[in-house]
Amino acid sequence: MSDLVTDIHPPIARVTINRPDRRNAISSAMWQELAAIVGRLHDDPTIKIVVITGAGDAAFSAGADILEMQQGLADPPRMKVMQQAVLDAQVAWERLPIPTLAVIRGACTGGGCGLALACDLRLATPDAFFAIPPAKLGLAYSLADTKRLHDLVGPSRTKEILYTGRRILAEEALSLGLVNEIVAAEALDERAVTLAREIAGNAGNSLRAAKAVVNMINAGVLAETAESRRYYDESFSSPEFLEGARAFMEKRRPRF
Repeated sequence: MSDLVTDIHPPIARVTINRPDRRNAISSAMWQELAAIVGRLHDDPTIKIVVITGAGDAAFSAGADILEMQQGLADPPRMKVMQQAVLDAQVAWERLPIPTLAVIRGACTGGGCGLALACDLRLATPDAFFAIPPAKLGLAYSLADTKRLHDLVGPSRTKEILYTGRRILAEEALSLGLVNEIVAAEALDERAVTLAREIAGNAGNSLRAAKAVVNMINAGVLAETAESRRYYDESFSSPEFLEGARAFMEKRRPRF
C-alpha cells in the first residue's frame, strides 16, 4: 500500500500518512506527494474540507525520515532539495483554500508538527505530544514555520518552545492553542468525522472566504483590500447566499 493514502468522498477528502512501522516518518518523495495532493484538491469544487492523519496509534508523524537525512549529510545538494520539499509541502497545505483538519495521535514532532501547524484545525488524543527540536540538532527553524507557531502561541511562547525543543503534552498544547480540542482515543475518528461534516455542511464560498481573510490578517493585512472586499461583495450575489436565504425563510436546512 502507498505511504500516503488519499480517500475522497465529497465533500470530504482524507489523507493518511501510512508508515506506522516508521512512526509515519515522511520521506522526501512523500513531501513532494503531499504537495501534489494539494494541487489535485485545490480547484476541486466538490471538496470542502481535507482531513489528514497518521496510520496507527503511535504517531501522527515523527517528522523527516532519519535514514534519508543521514544519507543527505554527505550530499549537501541532495539535502537542500529534501529540505525544500518539506517547505514546499507545508506552504501548499497552508495555502490550500479550503479548511484542513489534522487528527493527531501520539508523536507529532519535527516536520510532522510543522505539517500539523500548517493545517487550520487540530484534534489530538490525550497521549499526543508535540516537539520542535531544531535547537537539539543544530538547525534553524524556517521563518514560515516559525510564523505559524508564532501566530498560534505568540512571541514569548514561540521563543521558549524553540529555545528548549522540549515535549509539549496534549493538555499544555490545548492551553497554548496548538490544538483545538483533546478527544479520547476511542472517540477521535468519530469526532473528526462529525466536525468535518459540520464544516462541510456550510457554504463552500463562505469557508474559502473565511480562510482567505483570516490568512490575510495573519499576514499583516489590517485594512480592507480589493481581494477581501471582493469576497464580501460577491457573496451577496452567490448561489450559496440565495440558497441560504431561501432556507432561512423556509425554516429548513440549506442544501449547499
